[in-house]
Amino acid sequence: MLRSAVEPVAAGLAARNATPEQCAALTECALGMVATSRGQQLEGYLRHDIAFHRIVLNASGNEMFARLGDVVAEVLAGRTHHQVMFEDPDPAAVTLHVRLAEAVREGAEADAERLTKEIAVGALHELDVLAP
Repeated sequence: MLRSAVEPVAAGLAARNATPEQCAALTECALGMVATSRGQQLEGYLRHDIAFHRIVLNASGNEMFARLGDVVAEVLAGRTHHQVMFEDPDPAAVTLHVRLAEAVREGAEADAERLTKEIAVGALHELDVLAP
């Protein structure tokens, strides 16, 4: 899967290269994900999730990764619009996004990579459960 190959590397680079403004925007998106993670607010959650992943890819400083934002957005939207996601996002996944925003802000490259791998593995697991 593209996400599991690219996004962890991008997250590690983002931890090294993100501007203070990108860190703030990433945290804002993570908090938006928290705010929309319950009560079947999947469209609102999706907007924050897409923005979150675009920021990570852009903050990597790698133009090739940044250009994958549309691809990742389509994957995330597809999960939501084709009912390959729970009615409310997995609380553990939401927490991982919050922790990833913190790792990027702290410049913790290895943590950012590890957390992003956990996010990607969790998404694959959800896919296995919901669309075997």
